[in-house]
Amino acid sequence: MQMIAIGGAIGTGLFLGSGEAIKSAGPALILAYAITGFFAYLMMRAVGELLLSNTKLRSFIDFVRLYLGERWEFAIGWAYWLSWASLAMADLTATGIYLRFWFPQLPQWVTPLLVVLILVALNLINVRWFGELESGFASIKVFAIIALIVAGLWMIATGFHTHGNQASFSNLVADGGFFATGWQGFIMSFPMVIFAFTGIEMVGLTAGETQNPRRDLPKAINSVPIRIGLFYVGSMIVIMSIYPWKEINANQSPFVQIFAGLGIHFAADLVNFVVLTSAMSAANSAIFSTSRTLFVLAQNKQAPKLFAKLSSANVPVVGMLASAFIFLSIVLLNYYYPSQIFVLITGVATISFIFVWILIMLSHIKYRQQKSVLEPDAFAMPFFPFSSYATITFFLVILVILALSPATRLSVLATIIFFAVMVLGYSWWKRQQGLSKWS
Repeated sequence: MQMIAIGGAIGTGLFLGSGEAIKSAGPALILAYAITGFFAYLMMRAVGELLLSNTKLRSFIDFVRLYLGERWEFAIGWAYWLSWASLAMADLTATGIYLRFWFPQLPQWVTPLLVVLILVALNLINVRWFGELESGFASIKVFAIIALIVAGLWMIATGFHTHGNQASFSNLVADGGFFATGWQGFIMSFPMVIFAFTGIEMVGLTAGETQNPRRDLPKAINSVPIRIGLFYVGSMIVIMSIYPWKEINANQSPFVQIFAGLGIHFAADLVNFVVLTSAMSAANSAIFSTSRTLFVLAQNKQAPKLFAKLSSANVPVVGMLASAFIFLSIVLLNYYYPSQIFVLITGVATISFIFVWILIMLSHIKYRQQKSVLEPDAFAMPFFPFSSYATITFFLVILVILALSPATRLSVLATIIFFAVMVLGYSWWKRQQGLSKWS
């Protein structure tokens, strides 16, 4: 579970998207990561308190049902499935792009097909394989980031020169100051930062499948601030200390530039391997999360009951296969229309996750309002209720920023329509339950 928490807190956004984010916010991106990481941690504390308040419930979706009602459970369940399905569609397509870096003649659709088949086969065998795979994928990410930080600190300590620039912490304020692009650039960087944190709540879906959630879940959640401080904030400090932020190529991974600056000529190959495994990690997480989400919805009669079917290894086999099929069908669309589809689905994923996080926070507030006295060993949300309302406000502000940005406005509209259809469509679903053999 520790490695799942790490993997959920490190996405491809850090390895590939950080270059564009640096161009947007300059050194102030460090603060944007720290602020977002703080609110992500508070959201995780709300998830942890809910899950440990009743370990018989398997997912935070169950708590939405308990405290907000079946209609909102229906909406959040399908929104969460959409969130992970969108991420999977983007990252599976990315695996094909990454592998073509080494094999230009390889058709782009081959890699996503192979990745899904392999990951589904391993996950069908036993849930243990999910943990093993995610542990391995997370280890590669962690090693790459630690290598960057260690190498970067050495370059800073020795005053290393790369392309005429001297590595120094003074680079953080030397070119236009810390807020070099102004408050507008700083604020507009938050959607990109949020995308890098999508999936961090996934540790909440694994709680019901651990032997000792009361021990493992608090450990995993409490490690999140340290991981964010090291991997996100630490790596950004090092990168922008080695290169003045204006010298960083937005179209290339900053990791490539750092390793190349050290004279490592295979830096591009190294980072390509890391981002490939990172994309596979996201696909692996999506297979796990979407199948468990469909399982919970089916158990609560919010989805066709066949999705609640378990294999002999206690794996929701039908939900997993159904999700995998959808992943592959959308990957084909990504193949034919890559420039249009990729931006749309990543935007939908980000906004869907924000909706889910807000409903988690509302469920936690309702739980605390009904719970007059907490248990002595409760994993209580710090500074409640101020922390909860502040977290919701932060997420709402991000939604407004996304709606104002031309690049994500269509994604916001599409996600709002989907969410509204789910909320209103619940009544239709309930009526169909008595008429359909699938209910």
